[in-house]
Parts: sequence; C-alpha cells; structure tokens
Amino acid sequence: MQDALPGAHLRAETMPGHWVLAKLGKRVLRPGGLGLTKQMLAGLNVQPADRVVEFAPGLGITARLTLGRRPAAYTAVERDETAADLLRRWLTGPTQRCQTGSADRSGVPDGAATVVYGEAMLTMQTTETKRRILSEAYRILEPGGRYGIHELSLSPDDIPDTIKHEIEQALSHSIRVGARPLTCAEWREELTRAGFEVCEEHRAPMHLLEPMRLVRDEGWFGAMRFLMNVVRDAPARKRVLQMRSVFRRYEANLGAISLIGVKTSDR
Repeated sequence: MQDALPGAHLRAETMPGHWVLAKLGKRVLRPGGLGLTKQMLAGLNVQPADRVVEFAPGLGITARLTLGRRPAAYTAVERDETAADLLRRWLTGPTQRCQTGSADRSGVPDGAATVVYGEAMLTMQTTETKRRILSEAYRILEPGGRYGIHELSLSPDDIPDTIKHEIEQALSHSIRVGARPLTCAEWREELTRAGFEVCEEHRAPMHLLEPMRLVRDEGWFGAMRFLMNVVRDAPARKRVLQMRSVFRRYEANLGAISLIGVKTSDR
C-alpha cells in the first residue's frame, strides 16, 4: 500500500508534508486529530437517509467512519487520482462512489446532498479559493443541509498580522504547501459569509506530532510503526523534525477548529 500512496514518486525533501507522514505510516493527518474528526461527525449526525459528499477524503479514514453510519449515498470528490483509487477499495454498492475533481467544481448537482464536509483542505487555499469551495458546498446542499469543516486555526482572534504572516511562511516552508490558516473568528465569518448559520464549534490543540496524540490517533502499534519508520528514513526524519519544530515554536498560536454550518435557505 505504501507504494500506492500519493506523492510516492517524489523525494522526501520536496514531498508535501502530509504525504511524508503518510509514507511513514501515519494515517490520521487532520490537525485536531481523530478526536476532533469524531466531534465533527457527531455534529453532522449522519443518518441512513442522508446523502453525503466529502471533499478531499485523502487516505479515507473519515470516509470509513462515515460509511459505518450507513448513509443512503456517499460521494467523495478527490483531486488526486492515486488517493481516489485508495478510497475506492472501501466503497461498495451503486450509491457509494469517488470521483476525481476539485472541491470548488465538484460536478455534484444542485441540492443533491444533505451533508457535506471537508477536512484540512481549506487551510491550504487562497481566500478566493476558500470562498469558491464554501460556495460549492452551499450550492450542492439542500436547504437544511449540514456542512462541516475541520481546519488549522490561529489564536487569539486579534493576532497581529505580522505574526500571522510569519506563521504562514514557516508552515508553508516546512510542509512544502501553501498554508493560510484563519483565526476561529475568521473561519466563522467565512461560513456566515457563504450563507451558513454556524450552529456548533469545537477546538483542539495542534498536537499532530506529539507522542500522546500519536498514540490516540494511531494506537500503540501504529504509533510505534510510525516512529520506527522515522528512525529508519533519514531524509523523511529531517522533514518530520522540521515540521514538529514549527508546530512547537508556534504552539501558543496554532490550534484546530471544527465548525458545523446549516444551509437555512436558497439564496
């Protein structure tokens, strides 16, 4: 399975940070960990009658939790064909599918979903693209539908722009992907601007590479497998240590947030 991971053809020095971690055996790649993902899913309250759309499912950890709730339909929209192929192994039946495409142009019909969610993907987008994705989620939801996000956040809400820019630069350099996290107030504002009524919020520390989070997310065996792989792979180890150094340097300002928004009406 390792060889089939997205970015497997890239060198560790240039591979996006989340795929470096996946290559080393880490399966939970969300900033708030599995705990915040489960809080988001609890807030979305997926039922057997729901039609679910997931943006950028990645390795499919959340997809499997969602499928365990047996929704009437599940559609994933994944830009990376390799990641899409990985997820398709878990899909069964005519109402479960994964299509390649981008979250801002999903190809899902208007009002086709009752639940939409995405994790750890809006953070990597520009303001304009963030808003296109939020608008797309709004478009494909029926009135009363629920939208969930799980993203990297900054604190406090009045963090100086200079510090915000410094964190963006440090994150982007360490993970090799543009990172543009927002404050909790800004995330709520973006959902409200898109037409959603924010009804639920949860937060968690950004402890993606801390020992206790590793154990909670991966289990003892998974955490040990990941650490052993880090020890064996010098180039990847260097990247992991760089990422952890940035996360720890800005620990007071970095966190994770999950928001649930409801589409109250058609615009």
